[in-house]
Amino acid sequence: MDLEAVRTFAAIAEAGQFQKAAVDLSVTQQAVSKRVAALERDLGVRLFTRTPRGAELTIDGQAFLPHARELLRVAERAVASVHTARRPLRVDVIASRGAASGLMRGFHRTHPDIDLDVVMLFEIEAAIAAIRSGALDASFRAVTAPGRPLPDDIAAVRVLDEPLQLLTGPAHALANAKSVTLADLVGHRIWMPGIVPGTEWGAYYDDLVAEFGLTIEATGPNFGSDALLDTIADTPALATFMSEQTRHVWPARYDLRRIPVTDPTPVYPHCLLWHRDNPHPALPTLRAHLAAAAGGSRDGAETWVPEWVHPR
Repeated sequence: MDLEAVRTFAAIAEAGQFQKAAVDLSVTQQAVSKRVAALERDLGVRLFTRTPRGAELTIDGQAFLPHARELLRVAERAVASVHTARRPLRVDVIASRGAASGLMRGFHRTHPDIDLDVVMLFEIEAAIAAIRSGALDASFRAVTAPGRPLPDDIAAVRVLDEPLQLLTGPAHALANAKSVTLADLVGHRIWMPGIVPGTEWGAYYDDLVAEFGLTIEATGPNFGSDALLDTIADTPALATFMSEQTRHVWPARYDLRRIPVTDPTPVYPHCLLWHRDNPHPALPTLRAHLAAAAGGSRDGAETWVPEWVHPR
């Protein structure tokens, strides 16, 4: 179906006259008539009835009009999707409650004039494929799982080292500690049913366990963060790791404790990924904002990340 013919049909319906539509479209009235005739042949129906006052929609024309307008809106969105200066900056933050989401909220507050589309993709492979296809401008990831290097056309920079904290219920043996060392956690059960094998965060915790002799259990179905918090609050033998900037709200009666982990502090390395040839004008602004925010994020304390993490 010829979109110009559809656009002409919508213009006539709006103007009520072939001649007025021709003026609005900057074409001749003959061209308008030919476009409508061609569209009517394609559809097999008459769209207009000529009247002394101009043109009126037939019943078929009335039925087709809302669909014609939607076709034109879809076409406009399709064109805008490949014109980077006219479309929002699309960024993947993985999850709505994590640090990456907080970073993007800060970016939006600082640059409210930049349109944003924030999406959440689970797998790094899907995020990289979307970046390479142009469907996505950037993604926050821990780069990258061992044995799976980034493609050469994907750039990455470390933007935030987020400390891990121990989350316990009030009856846990470590609940009243001001801080705990990784050595203190040896022998304690740390329950994290959200760890998924093959993900970059799964690889991160595998290395943490191997290097410090911890016990992390990923058993049982993952019913989400609310169920996790319920269990931690009611089970003295269990604790979990929670990233420092992860946002959760729980009932006061849970009396959960967030305890800093030290000597060294395990930090989760958030990196920003983007295509090296991405021309979106807002992408350099985002990178500069994140670089400025990261400038004061470390205080010199000893930290730990796996060796495979992409360097800053």
